[in-house]
Amino acid sequence: MKKLYFLFLLSSAIGFAQLTPPAELQVYYNDVDFNQTQLDLFNDLAMNVAAKHTNYISYTPGVWNASKITDEDPLNPSNVLLIYGYNDGDGNHVTDRTRSKNLNGGNSGTDWNREHTFPNGLGQPNLDSGGSNVPPYADAHNLRPSDVQMNSNRGSRKFAIGSGDAGTVGANWYPGDEWKGDAARILMYMYLRYGDQCKPSYASIGTTNAIDSDMINLLLDWNAEDPVSDIEKNRNSYHGDTSETYAQGNRNPFIDNPYIATVIWGGPEAENLWGSQGSGDMEPPTVPSNLMASNETATSVDLNWTASTDNVGVVTYNIYVDGQYNISTNSTATTITVNALTSETTYSFAVLAADLANNTSALSTPVSATTLAAGSGGNFCVAETFDNIPDNSSPPNSQYLDRSWTGDDGGQWSAKRARTDQILNSRAIAFDARDDKDGSVTSPSIDGGIGNLTITTLRLFSGGSGNLDVHVNGVLKGSVPYSDSPTTTTIDDINVEGTVSIVISENTNGGDRVAIDDLSWTCYSALGLNKFSDSNVEIYPNPASDVLQIKISNREKSIVSIYNILGKIIKTQTIFGSDQINVNDLSSGIYILKATQGTATISKKLIKQ
Repeated sequence: MKKLYFLFLLSSAIGFAQLTPPAELQVYYNDVDFNQTQLDLFNDLAMNVAAKHTNYISYTPGVWNASKITDEDPLNPSNVLLIYGYNDGDGNHVTDRTRSKNLNGGNSGTDWNREHTFPNGLGQPNLDSGGSNVPPYADAHNLRPSDVQMNSNRGSRKFAIGSGDAGTVGANWYPGDEWKGDAARILMYMYLRYGDQCKPSYASIGTTNAIDSDMINLLLDWNAEDPVSDIEKNRNSYHGDTSETYAQGNRNPFIDNPYIATVIWGGPEAENLWGSQGSGDMEPPTVPSNLMASNETATSVDLNWTASTDNVGVVTYNIYVDGQYNISTNSTATTITVNALTSETTYSFAVLAADLANNTSALSTPVSATTLAAGSGGNFCVAETFDNIPDNSSPPNSQYLDRSWTGDDGGQWSAKRARTDQILNSRAIAFDARDDKDGSVTSPSIDGGIGNLTITTLRLFSGGSGNLDVHVNGVLKGSVPYSDSPTTTTIDDINVEGTVSIVISENTNGGDRVAIDDLSWTCYSALGLNKFSDSNVEIYPNPASDVLQIKISNREKSIVSIYNILGKIIKTQTIFGSDQINVNDLSSGIYILKATQGTATISKKLIKQ
């Protein structure tokens, strides 16, 4: 499910009408705060639509029986309406708009069957990955009667822009002028109910939404252009009534009020069935300026820019790489790291601003940056090779003495109880920390801060294994191991800004004689903090019955915890990358899964069947 983004924007300040459900829906929506906007409202509604889904009707016969009631033709109660259909009088069964409700089955030419408006095969994973008689495969809000051949013609084609009657648009599918609003609101519901498994971008094509890059703006257009029909209202009323035999218990909120989609994702104002419309913001933000690229690594580039202005307020920035959409800030932040780039490649970056009504600026003036070679380790503030240490015999290089030299960076380095005749990667500095000896290496004071530190170590002569302490500005920030084999270690997330000085010293009882080489560190960057984002975490199937698969794309150590709705931890597990969690012993209901890396936490809604 989508991460909660606390933007603290009041609906009254941005031109939205107050969302107040009518009296007959007050009880159903009593746990939803309609003063919220954007993804805050999305998440609140997602919890509601999952919690109210109390009856998991079967695909067979449950959905058959439900469809004969919910999709009944208002003009002929013996028939059902067929999605995508448009003509009962042309002699072509494929285009039929209605058919006898009792002709349900799989025979082309006579029967109607169940169309997965969000196709089974476009879910990630497939909608039937948890079974064909349970949601999401058997969710009746997604299933509509359709002519068998029309259903086959659509197949798993994605929805795309078109006009007129339903049919193919190149390799894609247009649902027809009568049905495009239905299709849009069904895809919105499936996204709300099943989250990352059913992103609108999986089942439709078009420009991505500025507030939520998983939403496709075409669906917002269709939602506004094609008002809610009586058949949609009938379906919603039936499934929201738990006294009905084949009712799921939950409703599609975008049918109850299409304007909810406008409040969440912006775009053209849809009909507000609960009151008056908003004021209508048509003014785009100004173009972001002063775009700069920095801190290139083999796979990433940091970007920062000067904020845009807007009559209401910018809510997000979209980043384009080589002219193609790549990522959004999903906030007013004017910095971001673009990841998953190819090493030794020059890229062109640009950014545009978007406001809450989905008005967008033009793209900024592009900037270019070239990623580093693979294995180069990043954009170092300091890279000390120790090759500049004077090579002379007075004093002898083999004696343990206090030393000083001008480093590769031009600053003055020093070492206590050190010798300079040892070779590791190349020339190395070696110090003696046996017993009461206080061998150490100290860097000069260097601007730019420190992010990550890398060092190669080797124990000399006789002794054991141990650790060296790393102090930054007098504060212990970590340790690196040494042994009788060369060892290269990186300490991540030191993250000290400003001017820093590094001291490397022994912390092992008894101590050893240790050589170090190729000491380097990256500059401090706020962009390097908390890169753990919602897109790093996938869980499936959801709903889950026995085993929940979890995938952490950055493969860092993660603490995964499952909480019940009262906030009590039910399960905790440490994982690296992909793993699974046994949820067979959990009771059916709603849970919150939290994945934590350092100080960053991602929350997702988990449904246990």
